[in-house]
Amino acid sequence: MAIVAKFRVEREGFTLDMALNLPATGITALYGASGSGKTTCLRAIAGLERLPNSFFQIGTEVWQDESNGIFVPPHQRQIGYVFQEASLFPHLDVAANLQFGQKRIAAAERQVSESHIIELLGLKPLLKRSPAALSGGERQRVAIARALLTSPQLLLMDEPLSALDRALKQEILPYLERLHQELAIPVIYVSHAADEVTRLADHLVLIDGGEVKAAGPIKQVLLDHQHAELFNDGASSVIEGQISGHLEHYASELRFGRFALRLSQQDHPVGQQLRCRVFASDVSVCLTQPHDTSISNIFPAKVSSVGDGRRPGEKLVTLQLDQQQHLLAQLSSHSVERLQIHPGHHVWAQVKSVAVL
Repeated sequence: MAIVAKFRVEREGFTLDMALNLPATGITALYGASGSGKTTCLRAIAGLERLPNSFFQIGTEVWQDESNGIFVPPHQRQIGYVFQEASLFPHLDVAANLQFGQKRIAAAERQVSESHIIELLGLKPLLKRSPAALSGGERQRVAIARALLTSPQLLLMDEPLSALDRALKQEILPYLERLHQELAIPVIYVSHAADEVTRLADHLVLIDGGEVKAAGPIKQVLLDHQHAELFNDGASSVIEGQISGHLEHYASELRFGRFALRLSQQDHPVGQQLRCRVFASDVSVCLTQPHDTSISNIFPAKVSSVGDGRRPGEKLVTLQLDQQQHLLAQLSSHSVERLQIHPGHHVWAQVKSVAVL
């Protein structure tokens, strides 16, 4: 099953022209700078903005096809929508806010249970509280739960963490990961925060100036040199693996494929799945295996490609560890020329630091 969306509109010097073919599983992130068209796209999918020349289909259901006069109104689309600000009813406690979402759906059509959602989002201690007595993160968790209790075919999330400070973001992200792991509801997640996207997304759509610049599995899109400049905090690659052990009191080990990555000490148990982000600026290259070095993570690699970086005199080098695993290295043009780095060259990659997501 797939999600197909096509939107085109011109307004006040801005043109939105998007054609999306997305998987109807996992989390798809629409990523781009403010004003790039992400929220307009999301509102069009929800039917909140009826754009001309538009088409939207999920699976076999066509919700919008302007060329054939088809437009399913928002209240008839099985969509859950979570906004930047949690829009809870202030006169109802948390339990009543949740029940409001569930009452919209006939009992026979409910796909998720209230008790399961309450458990997944850690809401049991909050049920008797009013929205005014909740923190920003708690309010957003309630808003997400209420949207899920409408048993949506599709969950839309419009920068749901943008109004929260860093501490509250870190509090809510593990709950979003649990939803991802345990519920089979596709999510379209809008954000301009690269750290959120690289932590949560399976599929990534890069949007700039109202156009789709790249789309695909997140690991694949991140390796595309052409679009590295769209990431506001720098080019990077993603590594996913399992915690395979804890080394005394100073480090943990992440096993990915046939490789092991040493991390700072983690609280996660052995066997826990973990995603890490490796910035290209934290990867260096050696022609021979280094021995007398303080860097713990050193991997044999083959150069896949060499492209231009964000700044003059800078190159982005794609390093293939095996068929599944790749890294990006940000090197000076001088180093690339001096070391004669070129596709097919066998080298050693040194990873100076890793961001655990």
